[in-house]
Amino acid sequence: MLEDGRIVAVKKSITIDEGRVEQFVNEAIILTEINHRNVVKLLGCCLETEVPLLVYEFIPNGTLHQYLHDPDENLLVSWEMRLQIAAEVAGAISYLHSASSIPIYHRDIKSNNILLDEKYRAKVADFGASKALSIDETHVTTIVAGTFGYLDPEYFRSSQLTDKSDVYSFGVQDTAGREQIAAVAQLARWCLNMIGRRRPTMKEVAVELERIRMHGRRDGDVEYQRTESTILSWDDGDVSMSNIDDAVTINSNAHTYPKIKESSNAHPLLGVVTM
Repeated sequence: MLEDGRIVAVKKSITIDEGRVEQFVNEAIILTEINHRNVVKLLGCCLETEVPLLVYEFIPNGTLHQYLHDPDENLLVSWEMRLQIAAEVAGAISYLHSASSIPIYHRDIKSNNILLDEKYRAKVADFGASKALSIDETHVTTIVAGTFGYLDPEYFRSSQLTDKSDVYSFGVQDTAGREQIAAVAQLARWCLNMIGRRRPTMKEVAVELERIRMHGRRDGDVEYQRTESTILSWDDGDVSMSNIDDAVTINSNAHTYPKIKESSNAHPLLGVVTM
């Protein structure tokens, strides 16, 4: 707790090595460039000690992961709340890519790194693996980092990190419900295109998620389509189960990096919704 009464969270390295210190320094530098309501705020740091420390605002409701996968907590997060969280995360990543003072690629978007505040608003966290680019750069060649299962296969193959690598991580979704979330499943599928240039930007993802929130509150009466006139558009009408099944199935054989075991810590961002 600070002198003014604010409760804070202190991030401390468990291991002491040069690599971990570099990650902490990188995270501190990156966060000084960010000012967004859906990104966790860095309040201070101590990097001159043997074990580096980062001091953050305290986010009381833990990670999105625990709400999606703890049976006792899962019931607290409604579909509408999950959609709101996804829209907030998309908006934050879009800001990192195109609206912050320098382009920033997170490199490790997953539900473990999404914190929830007292009103269950999303806060993107853990920028230790993030990369900042110069204004005129569109990609950077780097040692591959991230979490298998969320990792962009194109980035894994080429070591070229782009904004579309974050898009892929955001779109990772193992399963979903039916009619109510067919639109989100289609959007996730677009994000998971194996060819990076065919994925949407995070700005497009954020816009479409907000559109889904505005138009998709009735059960099973909206169809999500991609058209030439707009990025994505809505048509009222019934959604067939065959189309939905196709939309929510992600073919694991498409991955070109080593297969991920069932015990992998890759989890759907929005989680499983029981209809």
